[in-house]
Amino acid sequence: MTKLKNDRYLRALLKKTLDCTPVWIMRQAGRYLPEYRAIRSMAGDFMSLCKNAELSSELTIQPLRRFPLDAAILFSDILTIPDAMGLGLYFKEGEGPKFQNPITCKADIDKIKLPDPECELQYVMNAIRQTCKNLEDTVPLIGFSGSPWTLATYMIEGGSSRNFSKIKKLMYTEPKTLHLLLKKLSATISKYLNAQIQAGIHSVIIFDTWGGILTPCNYNLFSLQYMHKVIDGLSTENDGCRIPVTIFAKNAGMWIENIAETGCDAIGLDWTIKISDAKKRVGKKVAIQGNMDPSVLYAKPQRIRKEVEKILENFGNGTGHIFSLGHGIHPDVSPENVSVFIDAVHELSKVYHSK
Repeated sequence: MTKLKNDRYLRALLKKTLDCTPVWIMRQAGRYLPEYRAIRSMAGDFMSLCKNAELSSELTIQPLRRFPLDAAILFSDILTIPDAMGLGLYFKEGEGPKFQNPITCKADIDKIKLPDPECELQYVMNAIRQTCKNLEDTVPLIGFSGSPWTLATYMIEGGSSRNFSKIKKLMYTEPKTLHLLLKKLSATISKYLNAQIQAGIHSVIIFDTWGGILTPCNYNLFSLQYMHKVIDGLSTENDGCRIPVTIFAKNAGMWIENIAETGCDAIGLDWTIKISDAKKRVGKKVAIQGNMDPSVLYAKPQRIRKEVEKILENFGNGTGHIFSLGHGIHPDVSPENVSVFIDAVHELSKVYHSK
């Protein structure tokens, strides 16, 4: 498959045989690590970290120095694309991401230019190339983007939202206008992820963080069909190696059969669905990533191990499972508990790969 020293993650995505279940963590490069906080305090604002190839690479690799993780995920952000489209991304302390120039009407969408990944987003490609060099073929490097719908929510709401009233108003009053934006985003995301693949990424994830706020009909119309378009536009092979694609869909457990039909290789689950039920519903069509509640990592080691064991038992024998949290790790989790979690996955999963 690859020349990587540890390719468990890729093998699981492609449902090949394994010695144990691979594990990685959403936001594994983050505030729960003191070494991350040290660099963050020196670098200033968040986007300065993302736009510095050396710092981005360092933060990507930091968790691998502490833990025997089976994959690295690029230190970046899903909102790099809207920023490159001219919306002016910034981060306000305690409030999350904000845009200086949010989308307010069709005219704003008409004037959006599709960014060139090796121009406006070259800093991401530089970070990938630097990280691949620094990883020295130890583990796969994951690249990612937000889904078209998820990016659109931030672009129209102007940042994070509780009720998503602006984008839902547009969806119900001017659906053609929203579709125009989603089409532009789909084309841009495919181009962006293809550039990541060419730069050295081994696998990509599409984060559909906010698809779960939609009704079933609107999920198909405004989220699912555009992720399908993104995947249709991907070049899922590089240097003779397959590049697997994962869709992570938060609060979208009711639609996993439909997600499995997009052409993705794996579905990432949050913790609101039982992994054995998901496995029955999608069969052997796709691999499954997930899905421990991040809050379990507050527990004592014995309870953490028990929760890991429960999910492994629910998935059962065989490959096609990538163990991860059902969403990002909380910033006040103890790194010692993370170590317990990762070791438990590797240790307790061996029995499920011995038959």
